[in-house]
Amino acid sequence: MLTHNNLWDKICSFQNLLSAAEKAQKGKRFQDNVGRFNFNLEAELLLLQNELQNQAYQPGLYRSFYIYEPKKRMISAAPYRDRVVHHALCNIIEPIFDKIFISDSYANRKGKGTHKAVNRFSEFCKKNKYVLKCDIKKYFPSIDHQILYNLLAKRITDQKCLWFIKLIIDSSNPQEEVIRYFDSDNLFTPCERRRGLPIGNLTSQFFANIYLNEFDHFVKEQLKCRYYIRYVDDFVVLDDDKDRLHKVKNNIERYLEVLRLRLHPRKCHIFPVTQGTNFLGYRIFPTHRLLNKDNIRRFKKRLSRFQQFYAAGMLALDKLTASIRSWIAHASHADTYGLRQWLLGAIKFIRQESNKDVKSISQEG
Repeated sequence: MLTHNNLWDKICSFQNLLSAAEKAQKGKRFQDNVGRFNFNLEAELLLLQNELQNQAYQPGLYRSFYIYEPKKRMISAAPYRDRVVHHALCNIIEPIFDKIFISDSYANRKGKGTHKAVNRFSEFCKKNKYVLKCDIKKYFPSIDHQILYNLLAKRITDQKCLWFIKLIIDSSNPQEEVIRYFDSDNLFTPCERRRGLPIGNLTSQFFANIYLNEFDHFVKEQLKCRYYIRYVDDFVVLDDDKDRLHKVKNNIERYLEVLRLRLHPRKCHIFPVTQGTNFLGYRIFPTHRLLNKDNIRRFKKRLSRFQQFYAAGMLALDKLTASIRSWIAHASHADTYGLRQWLLGAIKFIRQESNKDVKSISQEG
């Protein structure tokens, strides 16, 4: 197995920190914390460099809040300088691990993403009769810190880099409580093992891929599942043999126990592909694909809020248009021409202070 040393100087280099700051500020340049950091950019980066080189760096406190769509989740935002540091680490170690990821792992990787995963699934649907669709229960809150660290340490031998990785992992703020018992656990094991990564961190997204990378190889190489796709903790296996998929599911459950993970009992099913599969926001059939009904419902609610905010002068037209165009781009990957005509064809946005100020947005944007 190829291991990597001499990474620390690359992580701490001023050029890498500058590149990290440029990435961290994308889409956030006008936020107050970003502006304050950028106002004294060189001094801030030199201070970070000094703290890292002397191993004196300490992460700050997270700011947490909840989102409720599509389900209730706690999002944790690290201080901006910590987000710069996260980019600095990923700049150097992400290419090392990306080379060993399977090609059909699609989350948070350059050249991959939701739509490519959906296209791949559509391709697999046409070649198979059945699909095993799985979801890992409470994935991010369940990630075990020691197991994650051991997986990283298999490839990285630079001790300062490993100190830095462990610091980031263990500085994670408390996540949703997950109490589970596995073979050889005693009464106190679930309380003694640290677990959970904050959703919202760049490093969490990257570590989540590493945590399941060996599982990916197990499914592809040992279970010989040719038609397998994973996106974070959602994954599918397709085959012509339904009984084989039941055996695959049993083997998957046993393997995940090693990672102290469990499948979601209500979200893991085997069924014919002709029934349609809900995957990454779409309902996918061998012959066509539709938007998931929850996605349509959420967008209708969002349009209603947009009308209210625009009327009250709380939403600029350019941001409104950008948001709607983003949804159109997502929807256009399914057979939704009629749906887009229906939702967007007659919608209008009117400022309260002037009934003459009417804006209409067509499905073409």
